[in-house]
Amino acid sequence: MAGPIRSSMRGSSRRAMSDINVVPYIDVMLVLLVIFMVTAPLVSPSIINLPTVGNAQPQEQQPPLVINIKADGSMNVRYKEEGGATQEQKMSKEELNTFVLNRQESHPDQPVVIAADKTVKYEVVMNVMSDMKARGVKRVGLLVKSQ
Repeated sequence: MAGPIRSSMRGSSRRAMSDINVVPYIDVMLVLLVIFMVTAPLVSPSIINLPTVGNAQPQEQQPPLVINIKADGSMNVRYKEEGGATQEQKMSKEELNTFVLNRQESHPDQPVVIAADKTVKYEVVMNVMSDMKARGVKRVGLLVKSQ
């Protein structure tokens, strides 16, 4: 008794159309692809036109203040004077703190680099680094040797 449902008016069967014609969609996609391929080389998003200034002076980088921490825990400081002469002084932790404080008053933007022996405890290096930050040093870094 199960059979196709037939229309009573004409006697012909009607089925739902299950095929979709995708050819127009493919044509539209190919046209869009051609449009993007033609316009992509014409667009340059990374070019920025910067203004020019006639009397601009390049900023001078100050050489860093280098704090050497040796394996035995002693510290010395190496820095350059205005004349270009390199100075090196052996200091205790208290002398280092007062020296850095005085140095930051005269050279506020001078970076500090800590060069510690690899056998020095991590805690000692971090204590020196936190002391530098507490004294108002804006940039503190660690000196490492590349492999």
